[in-house]
Amino acid sequence: MTSHRLIAKNTLLLFFFLITSAFVGTTLFAQDGKKLFQDNCAQCHNPIKVVTGPALKGATDRIPDAKLLHSWVRNNAAVLATGNKYFNDLRAQYGGTAMNLFPTLTDGEIDAIFKYANSYQPPTTGPETPGASAAESDNSLLYGILTIILAVIMLTLLQINSNLKRLSDEKEGIPSVDAVPFYRNKVYITGLVLVLFVVGGYVLVQGAVGLGRSQGYQPQQPIFYSHKVHAGINQISCLYCHGNAWESRHAAIPSLNVCMNCHAAINEYSGKEKLYREDGTDVDGTAEIQKIYAYTGYDPKTQRYSTPSQPPVEWVKIHNLPDYVYFNHSQHVRAGKVQCQTCHGPIQQMNEVKQFAPLSMGWCINCHRTTKVDFPDSTNAGNKFYSVYTRFHNELKSGEMDSVTVEKIGGTECQKCHY
Repeated sequence: MTSHRLIAKNTLLLFFFLITSAFVGTTLFAQDGKKLFQDNCAQCHNPIKVVTGPALKGATDRIPDAKLLHSWVRNNAAVLATGNKYFNDLRAQYGGTAMNLFPTLTDGEIDAIFKYANSYQPPTTGPETPGASAAESDNSLLYGILTIILAVIMLTLLQINSNLKRLSDEKEGIPSVDAVPFYRNKVYITGLVLVLFVVGGYVLVQGAVGLGRSQGYQPQQPIFYSHKVHAGINQISCLYCHGNAWESRHAAIPSLNVCMNCHAAINEYSGKEKLYREDGTDVDGTAEIQKIYAYTGYDPKTQRYSTPSQPPVEWVKIHNLPDYVYFNHSQHVRAGKVQCQTCHGPIQQMNEVKQFAPLSMGWCINCHRTTKVDFPDSTNAGNKFYSVYTRFHNELKSGEMDSVTVEKIGGTECQKCHY
């Protein structure tokens, strides 16, 4: 009986371990090169295209020294300070824009990122299959099925072991003891409670962490507007339509008058890029332009305006922050010189806009910890506002520090972002 209980305890402990590993392991295995690239690099880089920074495919060939490449990713400012010609020329090539620092990435994670970039293959032409990327990176269902199969096998072996033990005892003349029913076995009950506690706690925490977040949210708008066509192919500056981002707190949705600056003359879509919605359905670009005319009351034949036949466009807001969070676009775009892609992702490649970043507090704070402030240099170039920070200027001149991040000037203080 003692042996039987020992086997039961060990089996339940193993079962409990596998259940926990199935949930935790999903997170660990998800940290592959693709996910690391999307979480850390996709705001400014593409494997095969120049975005804010260079294409990453082939970077290990251009920089064969792995140790140097690791140092560049973690602290590019330190590498630039050594006078490395390649990296200084690279920075000059991209307008002197400073790359974010990633001091927490390990050598293995950096190697995984570049391995993904080197093996990247461009998608085939045509609409993307909805949910394809999620299916590639999420193995939760597979691990769950494997865990259930292993659990069934273990329980079966436990029952076989129990029957063999009973038969062995009967052959040796040892009096058999009736087995305790499952629902009264303290070991089983304790193990089951622990498993349910861990699984329930994991699900609860994951759900609570995601409350109020809308990463990946991609609603369908009343008028199909392709940022890929406008900002990507036609190279229209983001600030042409979202000029408020330069001057005020909100980027704002441009009025249709801004659209009509171009579409009063452009009344049909003749681009080579075929338009698709996220679900793969075709879009008639010319018909979408006609919607603008209906909303503005414009007649392209007479080139005159009349009373619109429809009420104002009810655009669907995508990026929503809680009411207690303060965010100023002009402070980031104008003073901080933050690129739009840093928060909004590769917007120039999107037909239908989606929320790219999680916009969580941790995500913002990590950016503040690594983003450098545009401090005035020896030629007095830079943001003159920061001239009041005498201590930092003295430390920069003495070499005690090579740069100042947003965190150093109070960028992680609660009152900076919360009312």
